[in-house]
This record gives sequence, structure tokens and C-alpha cells, in this order.
Amino acid sequence: MSKKQTFEDDMARLEELVATLEESELGLEESLEAFEEGMKIVKKLTKVLDKAQQRVLTLSKDEEGQISLDGFDDDVEEES
Repeated sequence: MSKKQTFEDDMARLEELVATLEESELGLEESLEAFEEGMKIVKKLTKVLDKAQQRVLTLSKDEEGQISLDGFDDDVEEES
């Protein structure tokens, strides 16, 4: 039985693919395959990060439903 890929596993694989592409030792077809795999991983990781962000926002709501991000990021403006 294969273990479920974690976010960290996917990031490590993406870093491997980027390093391989940067070395430029692959042929055109292999480069395209590596690029396609990398793009699939990027889309998957983006979805995971979006879900995590939504969870943080949901958990950060106060009793009135307003989002309170105190201590998260000084650049983020709170909605009033």
C-alpha cells in the first residue's frame, strides 16, 4: 500500500523537477514531461494552500463574523 503524498513530499518533488530542468541535461520530450508534472504539482499545492487559507480565515472570525487577523500579517487590512 502506498503512503499518501504530503505537502512536503510534493514540494520536494517539485524542487527536484526544477533542479533537473535548470541543469538542462534533458531532451525536449523529457523536459516537457518534467514541466507538465511540475505544473500538476503546482496546481495541487495551490489548492492545498487555498484550503489552508480558508481554514485560517474561518478560524479567525470573531463572534460577529468579522475576520480578525491580529498577529498574522501587518500588511493585511482587516475588513470593517
